[in-house]
Amino acid sequence: MRRFFNLVLGAMAMVAVALISAFIAMRLAIHGREVKVPNLTHMTVAEASRRASSMGLQLRLENKFYSPNTPAGEVLAQFPAPGAVVRRNWPVRVTESLGTQQVSIPDLKGQGERAVSIHLKQLGLELGTVGQLASPDEPGVVVAQTPPANATGVDSPRVSVLLSVPSDDAEQAYVMPSLVGLSLAGAYARAMAAGLRVASIEDVTPASAVAAPVDAATPAATPATPSTATTTITQTAPAASTTGTVMAQTPPSGHRVVRGEIVRLSLTH
Repeated sequence: MRRFFNLVLGAMAMVAVALISAFIAMRLAIHGREVKVPNLTHMTVAEASRRASSMGLQLRLENKFYSPNTPAGEVLAQFPAPGAVVRRNWPVRVTESLGTQQVSIPDLKGQGERAVSIHLKQLGLELGTVGQLASPDEPGVVVAQTPPANATGVDSPRVSVLLSVPSDDAEQAYVMPSLVGLSLAGAYARAMAAGLRVASIEDVTPASAVAAPVDAATPAATPATPSTATTTITQTAPAASTTGTVMAQTPPSGHRVVRGEIVRLSLTH
């Protein structure tokens, strides 16, 4: 009987050792696939791509914005932020600086879509989204544009336009403005100016970089995955305790929207 008891204890000890070894191996495997995001700002996009690749990360160029402080061709901003712990092969989204705005925004009113596209390309600008607006003007010509003519301090080289259509054919559609890169308060102001409603915000900051999630009642995610705390917004202005920078939006920039349409934002701290 005693021998049997010793055999059972030995078997249990072996099982315990096996379980502990498996747990340690799993932890090592998990942490072996994690990497700390490097600081890519002020590197050229090519340098940032090589740096990210050397650490097992993927570089994705998301946007290009003007910046008076960052030379053209360098990384202006990145997400996730430097120091965040993510899994290998995680995409790092960056924004490229176009340097100081040197091109004057032309007055496109009265021009057709094809003429506008050619004109903008000649100036090194891009045609954004083309929407429609009921107007007594000749059909198919620009009646409004964003940014306006001769605008300074614009953040993007894209110019979106509204073309005139007869009142009977108009869809009363508008061009969705870009909210990416703005503070939450700035995004609210721009959305409200376009007659849109911000319905919810989602915190996509990696958990290791989150100081305080958007919704404090939502537990933090594991370091390898982004936080997905979502807050539904019913007021017309952000709560004072809700902060962050817009990293993504729905509908996307340039999408055709109607007045009163719902907008959803993804934020990072």
